[in-house]
Formats: sequence, structure tokens, C-alpha cells
Amino acid sequence: MSLNVAFSMGEDVFARIFPPQRRAHLGSSLPVLADEPLTTFRSPLADAVLPGVGVLITGWGAPMVDEAVLDRAPKLRYVIHAGGSVKHHLDAACWARGIEVSTAATANAVPVAEYTVAAILMANKKVLQLNAALKSTRGHINPDAMFPEMGNFEKRVGLVGASRIGRHVIELLKPYALEVVVADPYLDAAVARDLGVTLVELDELASTSDVISLHAPSLASTHNLISERVIGLMKPGATFINTARGELVDQDALIRRLCKQDLYAILDVTTPWDLPADNQLYDLPNVLLTPHAAGSLGTELQRLAVTAIEEANRVAEGGELVHRVAVEDLLLMA
Repeated sequence: MSLNVAFSMGEDVFARIFPPQRRAHLGSSLPVLADEPLTTFRSPLADAVLPGVGVLITGWGAPMVDEAVLDRAPKLRYVIHAGGSVKHHLDAACWARGIEVSTAATANAVPVAEYTVAAILMANKKVLQLNAALKSTRGHINPDAMFPEMGNFEKRVGLVGASRIGRHVIELLKPYALEVVVADPYLDAAVARDLGVTLVELDELASTSDVISLHAPSLASTHNLISERVIGLMKPGATFINTARGELVDQDALIRRLCKQDLYAILDVTTPWDLPADNQLYDLPNVLLTPHAAGSLGTELQRLAVTAIEEANRVAEGGELVHRVAVEDLLLMA
């Protein structure tokens, strides 16, 4: 079937994710209505494009698709998001009108999981500690004598959340001789066994894991999930990793614990998103900070484009969406 395509996202996002050579992979039955994205639905371009669009490919910075927009897009059948969450730019009216929705969240989970696994392996190898020791002595150190417990053999890794990213981390950790435990109220023991992990309560995970990695969605119910009490349970020498969202952590409590120098942290996200210059996290030697770099960046952005274009080509050829989002998924989506 022939379905007209339009793009909706920020101009910079469009330029990075969907350059002309990538858009050329859309099939012949998917003509593109405009070679620039809809950054707003209140523009002459939107007036010209919306009446004929059948597939709307969205990305970061896309404006809200609500009842008013849908009224102007009577032929719209699919919204394919080249990113993770769709809840911030798609109104529930999309599903009510039978529009099928897809997301590239699985593709976006890949680099986050890869970053997490690298962080876990480095944490157990005491890379933060060794870096600090080597810089302070500026000479030879004996890693084995300093950290006889270093290494990744038979260490316990605790994952908070069996989300899409959490499950990919589990898969990537399978080649390693690690014990993986998971705390997630929506995961049952049978599914945990199928995943090859042990289901535990959050308190047990925090108090017994050598590395704790956070993979829960940002919801009202998960705000400060990693509370001062949970942080206090973390055993001395453990490493806390956060690639999820800063608001899931009581950051002030985390800083107080880190100031004791008996806990380590690898933080890709914080609260606020951009820390003020005087924040203590910049200065603590037991903290590794990265600027929300775990998600898709650089060449990894093209994985999002490939996923979206494959979905569009699939439905144009009469197939089904592989990465479908149901309206009930919004309840647990970040």
C-alpha cells in the first residue's frame, strides 16, 4: 500500500537521525511529503502536510499530537517514534482513533545497556579506586594488595528494575561469572528464573550487592525510590550506577553517603539534569560523572533511524508493527 510520510521532531534531531542518505531507505510506496520536519503543527507546512500524511515518523522534540491535530490528519494510520517514550508527545486520542503506534525504545536501550555493563565490569575491577590511588601516588601501586577483593568472578550485581534496558543488561551479562539479582514489583519469580536471575526485595539487593544499577522508569511512584534508607543499606565498597533518571534517587542523601568515601557512584543522570557548578558531585574522587551519554549518541542515533524506517517499510508492505505500543503501556512508560 502507498502511505505518505512526514517527519515531526526538532530540526537538529532530524538532521542527525534522518540525513538524506538514511531517508533514501524508505520504500517506493512511502513518498515523503516534505524534506523538513514538522517542528510545530501550527505552520503553513503543517497545513500542507497533515491532510495527506499516512505515517508520521516522530523524534525528540516532536510537538503534541492531540485531538486537534488528528482532526487535520484524517489519513494518519501510523505514528512511528524514532526514540523511547511516546507519552510526552502522543495524546491517548491516537489509540482511541485506532492509530497504531511504534517506538524505537528497544533500539535506544542497546547503548544504555552496553554502558551499564561496561560500568559494572569497571566497578568490580575497582577502576575508580585505582585511578584515584594512581593519581595520588603518581607512581607504582600494587592493585592486588590494595584491593584483594577486586574482580568480576562471583560478584553480586543488583538491578533495580527489569525494564527493557534492565533485561538487555541481564542478557549482556550472561557470559560473565556474576550473580545477578533483580528487585522489581512487577516481575514474578517464574519470569525471573526464565531470565536467569534471582528476584529479591530492594532492601536485600541494596545490602548484599557489590554493584547496584538502577533501571526503573521515572513515575510518581518511583520518585526517590533509592531513598536515604536504601542508600544507607548499601555495603561499604559497593558501587551505585544510575543511567535511568536523577529524580529516582534522593541525591542529597547519596551525596552525604559518598562524602564518607565508603561508596562509589557512576552517574549518567542527576537532578537537575545539568548540575550547578558548585555541586559536590563534581569534586568527589569516588564519583564518575557523564553528561547523559549512555543513551543513543553519535553513530548510535542511526540505530533509531533504521528501526523506524524498517517499521515504516514493514507496514507499507502489509506487515505488522514489531515494536507496537499499546495505550496501557503508557502507565509504566517513563
